Amino acid sequence: MISFLLSAIKIIFLLGFLILIHEGGHFFVAKFCKVKVNEFAIGFGPTIWKKQGKQTKYALRLIPLGGFVNMEGEEQESDEDGSFSKASILKRISIVSAGAIVNISFGLIVYFILMIIYHSAMELLPSENNIGNHIGFAFGQTKDFVISIIDNLKQLFTGKLGVDQMMGPVGISATVAKTTDLFDFIYILSLISLSLGITNLLPIPVLDGGKILILIIEAIRKKPLNKELELKIQLLGFSFIIALSLLITYNDIIKLIL
Repeated sequence: MISFLLSAIKIIFLLGFLILIHEGGHFFVAKFCKVKVNEFAIGFGPTIWKKQGKQTKYALRLIPLGGFVNMEGEEQESDEDGSFSKASILKRISIVSAGAIVNISFGLIVYFILMIIYHSAMELLPSENNIGNHIGFAFGQTKDFVISIIDNLKQLFTGKLGVDQMMGPVGISATVAKTTDLFDFIYILSLISLSLGITNLLPIPVLDGGKILILIIEAIRKKPLNKELELKIQLLGFSFIIALSLLITYNDIIKLIL
């Protein structure tokens, strides 16, 4: 029972934290760009806690598998001050990309620090402690870390890596639950953060990368896409993501059973 509770706490903390910094990236860049944020929420489903600020409602919801930043004029045109739809293309792209950039930056920094710690520990069995060597080792490992994730994405889109090899919330939860020490847990945290950030920048509607693509198209056309067309594109992307998520979840459950 205690083991189950510890696993649940680790999973909820990891998912909740990564969602928090992702949505926090959107939130703070929106504030910096003077765009009004109506609601900042972590999780989906029923609200278990909320607080109304001067401008923004802050909410914590029951299911910690996502979150959102609801901005004025994001879903539909608004002439109010601080409307997202009235902000410049550059500001809107900055806001939309901020969440993924925070995840990527966090993942790289944490992984880099972990590699310094790891190399320091290895050199103490009983070599001299040289900080320059640690930093060089950490840079090399971090570079290889990023290349491996990008390579996996390339293999996925070229068909060399099957969907059955992808991991969803169930698989991630199982992996997190198996971590036995703080180093392993933080390593998984950095890996998922970087993967989440890179995946979110893919040009698929509904994901941040898809929204950025639509904004780039708007910049090229010098006018926004038709709202009805944009909605259809978003729904298509949403359907694809849901179908893919269900398939990955099914595969994760089968792997756990077998």
